[in-house]
Amino acid sequence: MRVLIIEDENLTARRLESQLHKYDAATEVLERLPSVAAAVQWLQAHPAPDLIFLDIHLEDDLGFRIFDQVQVTSPIIFTTAYDEYMIQAFKVNSIDYLLKPINYEELVAALAKYERLRQHFAPVDLPALLRLVSPAPAPGYKERFLVSVGTRLRSVDTQEVAYFCFEDGATFLVTRQGQRLVIDYSLDKLGQVLNPRQFFRVNRQYLVGIGAIDTIHSHSAGRLELVLQPAARQPVLVSVDRATEFKDWLGR
Repeated sequence: MRVLIIEDENLTARRLESQLHKYDAATEVLERLPSVAAAVQWLQAHPAPDLIFLDIHLEDDLGFRIFDQVQVTSPIIFTTAYDEYMIQAFKVNSIDYLLKPINYEELVAALAKYERLRQHFAPVDLPALLRLVSPAPAPGYKERFLVSVGTRLRSVDTQEVAYFCFEDGATFLVTRQGQRLVIDYSLDKLGQVLNPRQFFRVNRQYLVGIGAIDTIHSHSAGRLELVLQPAARQPVLVSVDRATEFKDWLGR
């Protein structure tokens, strides 16, 4: 099976590749691509893969925009942060979708579905998909933050947030582009209003988004140190009493 992974979260892409090899050691991951532009360029230059894993939110645009620029005939498994009831319609045009962080058993079920149906795929129905480009996050979880930037107000979507940190008596929202913005929330309050699938309180000073975790280093006594993107200003260690829960969160 020749697979293309289109995913801008490096840790998620690498973990998915590992899970695919666990499912079938003969699986060939052709490429891991982080953006719409890179995906379009690759698809124009190479034969169609057997299967594509496509993240909805890429670093430069929504994954659906790929279909504006190149015909995609390969079957697709979407990966997304959205809850099930908001994306059921995707099943009409794709094999399946997987909620991130990707659960191995759900991945196996999606691949089994692919094996059963791979002879019956049609090209992606772009208009139908584009009608679903911006489903709302689950009720009860915060969608965006209104922050002051100088004399202006800026609305920051939670999808743009890499992590939150508490430093020098203030809480900072750090965007995926590395911008630090002061917000009027405590980390405790943020833990209550954010989607727990996407954000985890690793210690007293950091609440991190799953897409910001680049590398995890294991130290003595079971301590875990996170390398975040964009880089944090100080070492980010997972509290010992949260390490097991953190691993479970990553492996869901």
